[in-house]
Amino acid sequence: MCWAHLRREFIKISERPGVSKELGTALVLQQEKLFELWHRVRDGTLKRCEFQLLVQEIRNSLKSSLEEAADCEIGSVEKTPLAKTVRTCRQILKVEPALWLFVTVEGVEPTNNAAERAIRPAVIWRRTSFGSQTQAGSTFVTRMLTVVTSLKSQRKNVLDFMTHAVGAARDGNPAPSLLPEVNTSQEQVINVA
Repeated sequence: MCWAHLRREFIKISERPGVSKELGTALVLQQEKLFELWHRVRDGTLKRCEFQLLVQEIRNSLKSSLEEAADCEIGSVEKTPLAKTVRTCRQILKVEPALWLFVTVEGVEPTNNAAERAIRPAVIWRRTSFGSQTQAGSTFVTRMLTVVTSLKSQRKNVLDFMTHAVGAARDGNPAPSLLPEVNTSQEQVINVA
């Protein structure tokens, strides 16, 4: 679950008339409070244990607002702004526990920005080149983009890696690994323990 996408949904709700506007505004405010606290956790001015306690009030308020909207009666084919809001709130409630995983698990981010940045080159390539026309071409592109993205995330030179990979294939040797190198001092500590 990505809170950046969720925020967009809350803003859409707040731009609808009537009850939806009030609900959406309340949801946006709760999301803003949450991210004020999250930024303090990231910059080290708020301890995670304190963050977890403060988030509980925000979670309860947000869930209560979603449940209030979800309880509204709507027709199965109704397309009013309120019906859209109710359906959105019902969908969010189905995955509500997943929204809070980043609060309790260190290393989990509240947004998927890193993942979206990682796939951005592939999306741009597909749009500018009209994709690939065969399964073999799609497989090749998938593998090349995986290699390039993996190497860039490790700050390794793509051309050097590809040169070694082609040389290894010509010589009948195993291809070089894309896995990050393990720090030997960390490896020794693990073996000693």
